[in-house]
Amino acid sequence: MHTPFKYIVVGRGMMGSAAARHLSQTTDGVALIGPDEPKDAGNHNGVFGSHYDEARITRTIDPDPVWARLANRSIARYAQIEQESGIRFYHEAGCLMVGPERASGHSYIEGILSAAEQLGVQPELLDDPGLISRFGYFGFESGSEGVFEARSAGYVNPRALVSAQSEICRKQGATLIAETVGSIRRDGNLISVQTREGSVYRAERVLLAAGGFSIVESLLPQQVQMSVYGRTVTFFEIPESELPAFSGMPSLIYEPRDTADHIYLLPPVRYPDGKIYLKIGGDPDDLKLGSLQELQQWFRSGGREVARDHHARIIRPLVPQIDVDRISTGACVVAKTATAYPFIDFTEDPAIAVVTGGCGSAAKSSDEIGRLGAQLIKNGSLEGEGYPVSFAAHFA
Repeated sequence: MHTPFKYIVVGRGMMGSAAARHLSQTTDGVALIGPDEPKDAGNHNGVFGSHYDEARITRTIDPDPVWARLANRSIARYAQIEQESGIRFYHEAGCLMVGPERASGHSYIEGILSAAEQLGVQPELLDDPGLISRFGYFGFESGSEGVFEARSAGYVNPRALVSAQSEICRKQGATLIAETVGSIRRDGNLISVQTREGSVYRAERVLLAAGGFSIVESLLPQQVQMSVYGRTVTFFEIPESELPAFSGMPSLIYEPRDTADHIYLLPPVRYPDGKIYLKIGGDPDDLKLGSLQELQQWFRSGGREVARDHHARIIRPLVPQIDVDRISTGACVVAKTATAYPFIDFTEDPAIAVVTGGCGSAAKSSDEIGRLGAQLIKNGSLEGEGYPVSFAAHFA
């Protein structure tokens, strides 16, 4: 049994590391608990993190005003986090959003433009010839329009962002513990956090930020109720000699006329194996996961062939110069809530809270979501934060 902490954050991912950073800015006695990334994912029997990646889209323009605020408040702190940690994670490559032209009656581009106007952002609007002239490596379907956001947009490296948040936590005196939590329970006047390694840590308050693994039945006194889906990302290797052909490529969100082919795409990025990959995501259907065993099996699988083939079919006309034979996949998850917003709320125990449910939009917004989790556990509520929606959690 260890000396009690004031606050324990469970989950060393994007939201959890952000919450611990914000807590340790203003108070001592903060611990951040969660395992390191496994060296051999295929044989790993513990938990996983969807931040085990090198690129996620970031942008300020979002048709939903709540998600836009979460993103903009996070993006505004990127430079500070990089400066304080000495770790670069943000790459301002720009973000291009493309869909059928407004004259077709499709609402996607109109929604993007309306959101930009509300946010005071002035992006560049491009028609078919403009898209071909400006972004010649893409082959969009005829009759498309694009909205290009050049500033405060591009991609973040989620591994590096978690490392940056963690480094600042260390500098601020937080204790980082590389263990896997198995249960969080009340123990008299304190909350007891037991790990699979056999340790027991106690705190006055505990915040669970375990992403998709937050639904694991034995973790909390009440099980978090949200839907977790397996997602496949597909990587296309690009040799160094071919990189000039992709110079200046932005992040892309593409909504073609057939919405089943909606995808997102990241420009060429170097991965830990030393190779450079272009990444595409957007599954053709949902694969729901409901237990610890299903989550573990999914991450070990490395993704689905059906999604890989779906992505290969889409990328052939979209990026014609890509060699689809140099292909591989990875597995991650998306946690969707009934409210379509993150859960940032207490359980029935006023000393145990959760911050989870990224809804597929949280990587770019993780610092603000984590900050809200820190505010909740420190102040007891989110009153005065200025959000027009409830972040109330649902429990089984």
